[in-house]
Amino acid sequence: MKSKTSKKRPGPKAQSWVKRDHQVISKSVTRAYPLVVDSAKGCRMTDVDGFEYLDFTSGIAVTATGHCHPKVVKAICDQAKKLIHMSGTDFYYASEARLGEALCRLAPGRMKKKAFFTNSGAESVEAAMKLARYATKRPYFIAFSGAFHGRTLGALSLTASKTRHKKGFAPLLPAVIHAPYPDPYRPPAGLTADQAVDFTLDWIQNTAFKNLIPGEEVAAIFVEAIQGEGGYILPPKDFLKRLSRLARSYGILLVVDEVQSGMGRTGKMFASEHFNIVPDIMTLAKGIASGLPLGAMVAKSKLMDTWESGAHANTFGGNPIACESALATLELLENGLMQNAETTGSYMLRRLEEMKEHHRLIGDVRGLGMMIGIELVKNREHKTRAIEECNQIIQACFQKGLLILSCGQNTIRFMPPLILTQKEADQGLDIFETALTEVEHRIS
Repeated sequence: MKSKTSKKRPGPKAQSWVKRDHQVISKSVTRAYPLVVDSAKGCRMTDVDGFEYLDFTSGIAVTATGHCHPKVVKAICDQAKKLIHMSGTDFYYASEARLGEALCRLAPGRMKKKAFFTNSGAESVEAAMKLARYATKRPYFIAFSGAFHGRTLGALSLTASKTRHKKGFAPLLPAVIHAPYPDPYRPPAGLTADQAVDFTLDWIQNTAFKNLIPGEEVAAIFVEAIQGEGGYILPPKDFLKRLSRLARSYGILLVVDEVQSGMGRTGKMFASEHFNIVPDIMTLAKGIASGLPLGAMVAKSKLMDTWESGAHANTFGGNPIACESALATLELLENGLMQNAETTGSYMLRRLEEMKEHHRLIGDVRGLGMMIGIELVKNREHKTRAIEECNQIIQACFQKGLLILSCGQNTIRFMPPLILTQKEADQGLDIFETALTEVEHRIS
């Protein structure tokens, strides 16, 4: 990185662009710090003032193959010279079919599957909600506390991670209830982490189905294999398997949201593979196309074949350039990047566990592959959330040239590009530990 640590970030050019942005861009978007990106390559990016950064955000888990990977760039450029757009829901082109074949091959389960392409994770969730209702003729949905499935009206009805997402937008879909998500670090009062799964499943059967909604009228249960915005919460190993069995016993579809956890991030193509489950429907986006807007819903063919032509479609889903970018991404993931996510991610987790022994603010370290959460607490015994300290560490890292973000209320998440080397991991972890130490000294 260029030696500009003596100068405070952002620089004058970035400040100017931030001011111009505030004049014309909606206030509803969220910005953690005043980063104005000029260019990026691999795991590094440069802002408009020439400051360089190590990126542990991947554009919020999107640039799985790193920024501007040459194979992805070539696929984009080659396709752009031939065909930029023909609506994939009205016409045919080879790249959409090829990507559909690849995703259906990779998705868990040996049964036949089909794909529907969208522009985003929220659109993928909306499509899954519509398909579940259409196929089952049932009205209700179950989601989980802490869940994030998107901000469009249907997806927002499933979301339950922050009240600010919903403030001012009621009424939402009325046929959604939220069950407690089993958090091993914060189980219900008086219970152990192992008992958290029993608590959740008992709540669904003996509270939800007896007092709130009839189980036989639930179309689908939506669940994140690893909760993303809710705090990078890794559930107990048997949770998803037991949830799947419960769903089947009531004829309920299991929809696994892999928007953030999928596409190799956890060391497997999909996080649900760690738990040996086969979703009825799976939602994808983020890392699927290395930065181009693309999402997908992959479902069992017997479900996809229930709805008729025109029941659901869009204009830009499955754009040919995005599809070619996704095909190049999948090739890279299968040829080394998933393995690197597992090995380098495991190395990072070990270093963070060692860090935990020396830093009182770290309450919990959790994750799989390069989907890592560090929950910060003021007091380990009472697990008091260190919310302000979390933000202070993020800002300090920004000043030192490391880009990180939070999730939940007090969890820092590491979601770097899957090309991250051990040397880069060490560099980022060193910056993080320095910032952590500074904040701890400040509050001592």
